[in-house]
Amino acid sequence: MDSMSSACFCTPLITSTAATASQASTRRLFSTSRFHLGRQRSPPPCRASLPMTTFCAAAAAAADPGSAASRLLSVGLPRHVESMPRLPSGNGRISRLSAVVLGEALAAEENDLIFPSPEFSRDALVSSPEQYRKMYKRSIEDPAGFWSEIAAQFYWKKRWSPDVYSENIDVRKGPVKIEWFKGGITNICYNALDRNIEAGNGDKVALYWEGNEPGQDGQLTYAQLLDQVCQLANYLKHVGVSKGDAVVIYLPMLMELPIAMLACARIGAVHSVVFAGFSAESLAQRIIDCKPKVVVCSNAVSRGAKVINLKAIVDNALAESANNGIAVDLCLVYENQSTMKKEDTKWQDGRDILWQEVVPQFPTKCPVEWVDAEDPLFLLYTSGSTGKPKGVLHTTGGYMVYTATTFKYAFDYKPSDVYWCTADCGWITGHSYVTYGPLLNGATVLVFEGAPSYPDPGRCWDIVDKYKVTLFYTAPTLVRALMREGDEYVTRYSRKSLRVLGSVGEPINPSAWRWFYNVVGDSRCPISDTWWQTETGGFLITPIPGAWPQKPGSATFPFFGVQPVIVDEKGNELEGECSGYLCIKNSWPGIFRSLYGDHERYETTYFKPFAGYYFSGDGCRRDKDGYHWLTGRVDDVINVSGHRIGTAEIESALVYHPHCAEAAVVGVDHPVKGQGIYAFVTLVDGVDYTDEVRKSLILAVRTQIGAFAAPDKIHWAPGLPKTRSGKIMRRILRKIASKQLDELGDISTLAEPSVVNQLIEFTDR
Repeated sequence: MDSMSSACFCTPLITSTAATASQASTRRLFSTSRFHLGRQRSPPPCRASLPMTTFCAAAAAAADPGSAASRLLSVGLPRHVESMPRLPSGNGRISRLSAVVLGEALAAEENDLIFPSPEFSRDALVSSPEQYRKMYKRSIEDPAGFWSEIAAQFYWKKRWSPDVYSENIDVRKGPVKIEWFKGGITNICYNALDRNIEAGNGDKVALYWEGNEPGQDGQLTYAQLLDQVCQLANYLKHVGVSKGDAVVIYLPMLMELPIAMLACARIGAVHSVVFAGFSAESLAQRIIDCKPKVVVCSNAVSRGAKVINLKAIVDNALAESANNGIAVDLCLVYENQSTMKKEDTKWQDGRDILWQEVVPQFPTKCPVEWVDAEDPLFLLYTSGSTGKPKGVLHTTGGYMVYTATTFKYAFDYKPSDVYWCTADCGWITGHSYVTYGPLLNGATVLVFEGAPSYPDPGRCWDIVDKYKVTLFYTAPTLVRALMREGDEYVTRYSRKSLRVLGSVGEPINPSAWRWFYNVVGDSRCPISDTWWQTETGGFLITPIPGAWPQKPGSATFPFFGVQPVIVDEKGNELEGECSGYLCIKNSWPGIFRSLYGDHERYETTYFKPFAGYYFSGDGCRRDKDGYHWLTGRVDDVINVSGHRIGTAEIESALVYHPHCAEAAVVGVDHPVKGQGIYAFVTLVDGVDYTDEVRKSLILAVRTQIGAFAAPDKIHWAPGLPKTRSGKIMRRILRKIASKQLDELGDISTLAEPSVVNQLIEFTDR
């Protein structure tokens, strides 16, 4: 979900080595025969006549008469289960075997169904499969009516055209073009701030801020946030930024980051947030592509005990972009005083302007620039398999409606909630579910600058208790990392405020899911395992808390208006239980409209692989109950800690090194990051294989792209397995990297089959 951009949720194809212990039981989950229960008490089942899992459920009931197993087996279905008799997919009755109810520990691997508690379902926005099916059915059969009713809840200066939407996603019928609410005039900043203030929420806290060091904090009400947004918007207008102009934002997780995004949106400027961890080269690439009027940055940031000089990175990026013909005349610099003072910051007079000296001088009222629903809102660059980052273009109206709606239902949002998403606004999750989605709902949002394990691995739960966080949305990478530190860092804190948990950005294996549920959520919080991508704008497949039972590791069912299909290699739709390529029929309001300056690449990447569908690039398995299990990327993009990184981009950085003749990069399972980066490197003649060269290659990637893209393993390669046409056989490299040597398959088509044995011999060098 890019992950963040792309987020894909795991299956029996476990993507973490931490999950290997549960693989057998995961497979067993889906081979166990089901035992349907009547309402009348029946004699205890005979062990010899029932499958082992059924016997275990019966044994659990006998051992603990108060358990969910006991209630399900002996006294029929609890009332809240009776209200959910059938699966949302329409595949049939919900299986009652191996089930627990929220509030009871999910300790056994055999427990594969987690039902919402009656108390949770009673208050949930969607409280049963029937309600979901009714809403979903209408969203598919009457998308214009369904989304028009939701869109009408927002402020529009002018209503959209009667058609509501128009689309062509079939390249055989002409250019791909998607429009939602065309002709409607609105502004997303107005809807996120002014509309909520006018509703009487001006004094409600909009943003809490927690700094890197414990004790550093701040907050802004909706009224105060609007004032600061207007001041920055007025400044940007003063320096010549107008509707349609690009502004690059390179800020850490300060409150000034969402302020800058909203200020751009208020005046119709197009923001492009770049994660403040990308290197100067990566930042320069994005500056060169979108040609911004202004770059907004901070002088520095502290992440844990480490201080990062962001201004030095920006200086180098601006110098590189100028050398490529794109000169930026203005750099607005926010002084992050807790990390670095202005006098310690390198300054270029005439170009660099201090935020604190100019922005507060401007008025706290700024007229809204009303824009068409199809006017661009932001560009967000995501790695691609060709090495050049893709500028994903999202427009205003459809994105506004979709992110607000997905946030509301996927987290069962209530006005009293305090919401914390640990993602950075440099990724799509920070756009949709830190800034826009929550604020459009009038939510209170926590923004965290620091590292989640600093000063110790209990920091997250300390923050949860401090702010009484109710909705907690994070990445499986963090879940697995904290899981490895032990339960004591979690259990020393109360966490009683938590109500709903969420997972985003990469596969979450069932064992991590269970730990998240049992330990962090005290077995009482549903988990919204969301699957989506930078390109989709918002959730496509996600649990809706309170509506149906969950299965650990499954993204479950599609959101309203989304029609997922699984196809084979020829594009044929597969029915029932199956595995294949995940595609989406038709459009939805939040889908991106193009790749900036490269609509041909947009069509080729997403719509040509399977004509008539949006191709996600992910594999998917659908089980016999209709639940969706995402199996990972099927292209050459690696998902590291939720960050999508193109293999070609890493390979380019490696080959730039003077000692590297050739490189090929693949993803491998990683116990914490989901996927790790495994690089096969061929050195130039005369260069020896040494640790010094290995470290130098890793440093080259860190410098050119960023620390998160550094290879976890450099595998020396005297040669690479190639076809006679010169194509590198990455399938073979993946098998070698994963030590699956008995699954190499046919290598006779290689130009030099002997290369494979050489690579195996070099595995531990």
